[in-house]
This record gives sequence, structure tokens and C-alpha cells, in this order.
Amino acid sequence: MDALTWFGVAAVSAMLAFYALEDRGRGYILAFAAACVLASAYGFLSGAWPFGVLEAAWAAVAVGRWRRRLTSRSRAG
Repeated sequence: MDALTWFGVAAVSAMLAFYALEDRGRGYILAFAAACVLASAYGFLSGAWPFGVLEAAWAAVAVGRWRRRLTSRSRAG
């Protein structure tokens, strides 16, 4: 495998791991969003632009979830 493929494997693996850990804290949601950005970069770099677009959308959704959890925790305290 070439370096780009390894990058893609690492990005998608990080997405899976951080998605599984999201219930443990809001930092994992932000880490999931960052992994989605990396997977999006992989998609564009590999020429699979639809994958890149969808992963960018997932990153935006994850940031929105992180922000909602951030504001809900601050209001609860």
C-alpha cells in the first residue's frame, strides 16, 4: 500500500474509534469531527470527491453535535 492509502486507513480507523467513544465525553465528538476532516482530505486527494464531500458534511454535523453538547452542559450547571 502507498502512503495515501495508509493515510486513508488511519483516518477512517480514527473515525470509527472516536465515534465509538463519543458517549464518554464531548472531546471525542470533536476528535471524530477532526477525523472526518482527515477522511475528507483523503477522499479529495485520492480522487474520490463524493467521499470527500460526504466526510466534510459529517465533520460539520459532528461539530454541531459538539456545540450542542457544550451549550447543554453549560446551561445544566
